[in-house]
Amino acid sequence: MEKTNKTIDAMFKAGVHFGFARSRRHPTIAPYIFGVKNKVEIFDLEKTVDLLDAAKKFAASVGSTGKQIIFIGGKYEARAAIRSVAQSINMPFVDGRWVGGTLTNFKEIRRRIDKMEKLVEEREKGELAKYTKKERLLIDREIARLEHLFLGIVSVKEMPKAIFVVDPKSEHNAVAEAVELGIPVIALAGSDCDISNIDYPIVGNDAAQESIRFVAGEIAGAYQDGKLQKPIENKPI
Repeated sequence: MEKTNKTIDAMFKAGVHFGFARSRRHPTIAPYIFGVKNKVEIFDLEKTVDLLDAAKKFAASVGSTGKQIIFIGGKYEARAAIRSVAQSINMPFVDGRWVGGTLTNFKEIRRRIDKMEKLVEEREKGELAKYTKKERLLIDREIARLEHLFLGIVSVKEMPKAIFVVDPKSEHNAVAEAVELGIPVIALAGSDCDISNIDYPIVGNDAAQESIRFVAGEIAGAYQDGKLQKPIENKPI
């Protein structure tokens, strides 16, 4: 109980309890609303902490297998947190636009990643000197383009065991691909999100950087604890 209360206090400080206006609420979120303050709906954090605990237990189980979770958050508020949290546990991430087919057409995506790595290696070894200045410029632009799209998922060699998304409404394409392939989805979902197809929803503020960082950090921490086979602790990274 003490750990639960500490987690609720930490969520409150991070602003996890803030939803949107009632007019934006998706029906699947209704059971998790506590009330309204200044026309903004407030989440029931006692219910959110139960959802968070379930998601953390699953993340720990994934960590214990050594398999990967891809952390996904392309909207501006999520990018920095997703990148730093994922990197802190050496997990792949997407902090920009989700490229269609990243999961459902993974062989083609992997081919493009391999191409990027090959070009980077050739550049570092000075093997691009045989090309003209214009050709090298074009190659540099191609490398930059590929890095922008795929740098965060270079380590993905096989299908991930799960994905974690910030705002499943915004990341609907990633969620749809995961659902199609039967890959479990953990999601921080605001009050405007449909959580009916989310395996481990965490209802809360998905629009504020502190809230996103807290929840993503909790999932990353649980994953790492599972990987190290330690008890799950309710503390943010």
